[in-house]
Amino acid sequence: MMDSVALVKCGGHPEAALREALVLIGGFKFSKPQLTIKPNICAGVDETGVANTKVEMVESLITLILEENEHLSIRIVEADSMSKYADEAFREFGYRDLAEKLTGRGFEVSLVNLSKSTFSQVKLKGLYFQDPELPVELTELGSFISVAVPKTHDLTLITGVLKNFFGLLPRKDKIAYHRQINEVIVDINRLVKPDLCLIDARVGLEGVITGRPRTLNALILGRNPVSVDATMARVMGFQPERIRHLVEAEKYGLGTLHPKVLGESVDSIKVKFKSPSGLKPTAVVN
Repeated sequence: MMDSVALVKCGGHPEAALREALVLIGGFKFSKPQLTIKPNICAGVDETGVANTKVEMVESLITLILEENEHLSIRIVEADSMSKYADEAFREFGYRDLAEKLTGRGFEVSLVNLSKSTFSQVKLKGLYFQDPELPVELTELGSFISVAVPKTHDLTLITGVLKNFFGLLPRKDKIAYHRQINEVIVDINRLVKPDLCLIDARVGLEGVITGRPRTLNALILGRNPVSVDATMARVMGFQPERIRHLVEAEKYGLGTLHPKVLGESVDSIKVKFKSPSGLKPTAVVN
């Protein structure tokens, strides 16, 4: 069966559009008692207002999830990085308030700073990692959701749901991985494959932390990260066949570069983003 991705219009509060997108792909289909959500919180100071995943998007997602299973245990995770401390970012951008609000209503929702976790070795002969040690929260049986924002990146051209999982790595100086960042992105998504992938494409960013906001007024939702990121790339005016980590990740069953798009057409949403200056092409699929 061809992999499908939902592309729906969304200019305001996301809950109705998210519900529409879920219907298009057939609902959540979570069967495990533990759910981990990874938003893209990449900056402690968000000057543009669009560099980080909006807490209202995660709240809408959790609201719909709890409608189906109010007993599900939900963790929102992030790790420290060069541009932020996760605990401070949770508080600054409303995630601490969200967790406390939902916990006060009787739901099991917690925040986890993966940089403060304990670690467990996992088996992987990867493109970069060889049997790495990861936070135990990433090795436990459960479902995972990646919630990202469409942005450009000097090293990877785009940052979407695949690149978002780069942020699961617990070390603060993630710049150490930059020379082989494409291989690292593929490996971490093989180790912790997301079960649901969501792009909050209401507004994107030409840049990672600073740059030019671009209005798209859309949500992109699917089950496989390559499929969702390939759709996002086309909406941004890029060719996914020329984005190395997408090409490599497809080889490992993480989705397809050519998914079926349900809902709106790519052309009806497309806003051409400017490529990062100095970026060299890294992959071409013939």
